Amino acid sequence: MRLVSSEQARRIAVRAQLLDGSATTILDTVRTLGFLQIDPISTVAPPQQLVLWSRLGPYDIAELDRLLWDERSLFEWNAYIWPIEALPLVRARMRRRRRSRHYAHEQWSHEFLQRNARFKRYVLRELDRNGPMPSRELRHESAPRPDEPHRWWGSREVTLMLEILHAYGVVAVAGRQGKQRLWDLAERWYPPGETMSAREADRTLAEQRFRALGVRLTKAGWEAHPDVSDEPVPERVTFLSPFDRLIHDRDRAEALFDFRYRLEMYVPKAKREYGYYVLPILTGDRLVGRIEPRLDRKANALEVIGAWGDTSRADEALGSLADFLRADQVSST
Repeated sequence: MRLVSSEQARRIAVRAQLLDGSATTILDTVRTLGFLQIDPISTVAPPQQLVLWSRLGPYDIAELDRLLWDERSLFEWNAYIWPIEALPLVRARMRRRRRSRHYAHEQWSHEFLQRNARFKRYVLRELDRNGPMPSRELRHESAPRPDEPHRWWGSREVTLMLEILHAYGVVAVAGRQGKQRLWDLAERWYPPGETMSAREADRTLAEQRFRALGVRLTKAGWEAHPDVSDEPVPERVTFLSPFDRLIHDRDRAEALFDFRYRLEMYVPKAKREYGYYVLPILTGDRLVGRIEPRLDRKANALEVIGAWGDTSRADEALGSLADFLRADQVSST
């Protein structure tokens, strides 16, 4: 066990997450981080894009699409973007999803497929004949009509069917039309590969997660991964997505940086301490402040709604963010 001080732990965590300026390409960045979380929230930019910008600076978003849909060096599963090398690990999780009835939602999914076996056959047949396809083209009289909307998916039962089949590794996301996913048979989209047990996959993913985070807090103190340097971090400034893995575990981030951060999107406006979609400001190996930018797409302007803490170098990151978003101007409201 390699125990380090809090100061070393901060440097290691920033370096492990490639927030020290060492990131080079989209593909290598995703490989090092392990995955990118996908979310539709795009007050500034979707988190999967913003996480890459925090490390790479302005980059071509079309390159991310090319890696996903043309080169297939990346793939999408369970609301994450993964490097294709992780497919055996993910397949192990897919198999576990298909078998498990431990949790109520797992049993519910299994029963949903049983109740709607006819519609499942229709979906797979249509994808086999015509895929890749958006969900809207899979309407059919055999589609389930629930008495009550599903608590997550409402009345979008076609989407629910596809999501379950996706989690099971039966269908795959094979492209996008705007925000609409295109679906295809998994056997046609994913390349063949090795088989790995769930236990082995869990061990490998845990080790990869430790390497990507750099440090973890134990009863003995901060334990550092042996492969990550604790040398001083350049005084680079950037903003972090609320979904960024450096701060995704809020308690860990508070222990590591002495910085309490919460996303207040779902907090009533009158009760917010800061703002709707606030981004931490990272300078070197310290979280020094917060900023709330918003992209006005009609005016093509990057607006600053609010800022707190040390924002002395925020303009540097705002300029880079505006270049990335191709905004014509930066303004304060």
